[in-house]
Amino acid sequence: MNVRDIIKELENVAPVRLAADWDNVGLLVGDKGARARRLLLCIDLTEAVLAEAVHTKAQMVMAYHPVIFKPITRLTAEATPIAHAAARKGIAVYSLHTALDAAPGGTNDVLAEAIGLVGTRPMEPAKDLDQCKIVVFVPTADLINVAHAAFAAGAGQVGDYHDCSFFTHGIGTFMGGPETRPAYGVQGQHEAVEEVRLEVVAPLARSADVVTAIRAAHSYEVPAVDVYRLEKVPDACGLGRIGRLRLPETEGALIGRIKEVLGVKRLWIARPEGWDEGAEVNVAACSAGSSGGLWRSAIAGGATFYLTGEMRHHDALAATAAGLTVVCAGHSNTERPVLSRLADRLAKALPKLHIDVSGADADPFSVI
Repeated sequence: MNVRDIIKELENVAPVRLAADWDNVGLLVGDKGARARRLLLCIDLTEAVLAEAVHTKAQMVMAYHPVIFKPITRLTAEATPIAHAAARKGIAVYSLHTALDAAPGGTNDVLAEAIGLVGTRPMEPAKDLDQCKIVVFVPTADLINVAHAAFAAGAGQVGDYHDCSFFTHGIGTFMGGPETRPAYGVQGQHEAVEEVRLEVVAPLARSADVVTAIRAAHSYEVPAVDVYRLEKVPDACGLGRIGRLRLPETEGALIGRIKEVLGVKRLWIARPEGWDEGAEVNVAACSAGSSGGLWRSAIAGGATFYLTGEMRHHDALAATAAGLTVVCAGHSNTERPVLSRLADRLAKALPKLHIDVSGADADPFSVI
């Protein structure tokens, strides 16, 4: 087994296209072709976690938070100590971060299950902007050649189906100027030609190749080609989760259960005016990590209770003024529960891979 095999399964769990556009996910250190028999899972790749990886002879680490986040100009022990050390020891490092947050069964679904939410949906659905639709108008005689050229350039794949297209018939009109050489009709005269509107989808990254191929196969001097960027909402994918509790529960009881399932002794609570720990909660929301800014989506979805990792001061004031109870459990405390679930999923897919959840990984904050 090699690093590439493990990456394939990680991306089956959390496709990188689901990550936020500001994020840096994927293989950040290492060689896809390197052999890997042992994987270590953690939230943060610290010196202690890296020492644990060396001790357990792990060839790869899945560090949820990117070990390289912003663009770097040098890989040195001073500028990027952990990434440099991992590279020197031959340990590959992969990050899932917001891709795992947005994915079904990922960070936020695990957190929602932990606090007893059912019937959940994303608070902010993910948008897949990697596809486009390319439309071209062709004479009927050109249809097959142009379609095949588009397919060969990377268009027309929908799931496991290939050479997919749609076309409708119509009439195209034009008049060529004095310097033109029209394929149909003569210059200087109004012409009407039976045409086909051909539509294909393509990866946005291949759109230029597809358009070039279409123009090369087309008989017109200046074919009309349109490119539309598609916005697709993948099922059950996105940031945060909102749902109802299996049974209505008091705020005090829910807070106690959150402490228990997250293994924390203290929580930060922002209470609205007139707060009563005996008030009943029916609809609640949660979002792991630094997701305090999603409180408006929680309220819009009908939640009266919101669990997150951390929230800015002024967001807390605004949220409680709007009647929302906010509980902050600490950034990585809300993310760590996903690691054991991820380990189980990978173990089923890669039974020959030895998988450990880091024991050295811990939230940097403690309450004293």
